[in-house]
Amino acid sequence: MPRRLVHTVAVPAPTAEEILAAARPQRLILPARSVEIALLDWGGDGPLALLHHANGFSKGVWGLVAWELRARFRVLAMDARGHGDSSRPADPDAYRWEELAADVGAVAAALAREHGRGVALGIGHSFGGTAMLGAAARDPERFGRLLLVDPVTPAPPSVALPPERRQYARRLVEGARKRRATWPSRAEARAHLGARSLFARADPRALDLYVLDALRERPDGSVELKCAPETEATLFSQSRAIDVFAWARDLVPRTLFLWAARGDFPRPVYEALAASMRDATVETVPTGHLVPLERPDLVAEAAIRLATT
Repeated sequence: MPRRLVHTVAVPAPTAEEILAAARPQRLILPARSVEIALLDWGGDGPLALLHHANGFSKGVWGLVAWELRARFRVLAMDARGHGDSSRPADPDAYRWEELAADVGAVAAALAREHGRGVALGIGHSFGGTAMLGAAARDPERFGRLLLVDPVTPAPPSVALPPERRQYARRLVEGARKRRATWPSRAEARAHLGARSLFARADPRALDLYVLDALRERPDGSVELKCAPETEATLFSQSRAIDVFAWARDLVPRTLFLWAARGDFPRPVYEALAASMRDATVETVPTGHLVPLERPDLVAEAAIRLATT
């Protein structure tokens, strides 16, 4: 008999617009926190997964990761206060990292009440990973497992920084304050940001998601960053006020650190944090600091593996 030829039709990858259109916007009013937190809900019938972005970014940049996870999880991504579509308090003290960690815990508690189940997996990138760690330290039973993607790990306040690290911290604050915040159009914003070295290795759709979700349109048709440069700078400047090692000590939820080999943080610090926790490991990913934008597939794979082991 002649062999039958089986023709497979390639399914095109979803665009950034399609990924965002698949998510339902949601707002959580947190009266005790005096803020409203914006989320995107990508749906799914599995256990709850809560995603938190890096400083200066927004919930929408998780779109590529969320797209891969929603077959196994109920995936929601949140905007931190001062970011995206969440409240923007005027008081600089509102941006202390302890406050942002408390917001994450309050969101997790609200989602648990709404869905009748706790957050099985918390995923945080950069400062979002640190905030997720702080939330779990405040309420260890709030999260089943944690995936911390190249989290910010400032030295404890009692430790004197060497000159090069002090200069690096100052550069982050100064760079944020000088960040361009407005463009005549989204297309021009996309072209400008795409030329920056920060996004050189990013998936083009991840950058599209950033331009679509992290920028707002102004009355004159131009666009601006939803996270004001001064807010980003304030967060960077306050990072030294927290003790991540105190947060991590004896932390209960099983935790996986993803260390970016081309990032800014030394792996031994993550190893020391993991060693102080009940059940934590460190894995290397061959990326720069923007892991979810560069290799969303690796983040999704790590999340699924962590949740099923």
